[in-house]
Amino acid sequence: MPSRKGYPGYLYSDLAALYERTGRINTSTGSITQLPILTMPNDDITHPVPDLTGYITEGQITLSRELFQQGIYPPISVLPSLSRLMKDGIGAEFTRADHAHLSDQLYAAYAHVQDIRSLASVIGEEELTPVDRAYMEYGRAFEEQFIGQGEAENRTIEETLDIGWRILSKLPREELTRVSDAEIREHYGK
Repeated sequence: MPSRKGYPGYLYSDLAALYERTGRINTSTGSITQLPILTMPNDDITHPVPDLTGYITEGQITLSRELFQQGIYPPISVLPSLSRLMKDGIGAEFTRADHAHLSDQLYAAYAHVQDIRSLASVIGEEELTPVDRAYMEYGRAFEEQFIGQGEAENRTIEETLDIGWRILSKLPREELTRVSDAEIREHYGK
């Protein structure tokens, strides 16, 4: 029988049936949010159970042991986390007009930070170019100020977007390729 890491091929349909059943309320209207919490053997996000759960649910939040050890709360690992519904709930009618572009730019810049960190671990941070050093500064600010929030902090979406622009302003303008010129004029450096 075909399998993946010892799990049967029908695991996907079995998990989907379990998750779907937990959301059915025949006598009520509305919806229910389910938060399956999974641990992964050896932090392997490709393990069949968390991997398939990610395909079944509308999104996933991945926690980072490294961010936790740095004291960043909540220690959300942004790059592997995802939301399939975000695109339908952001923009001028819901949050702010620049939200989608800003989100894309923050994500792309943070992904680039990971590459630069890998390079810095080989050649040393002092050998990085000035632009690469700006990305390193951006990465620290992204983790400490954007991801990191106090346990009692109640930040609005507007405040969060402003923080995003403030930390993006650590990068040279020419590095911002996913936001419009008008958005840059309105928010960059403020």
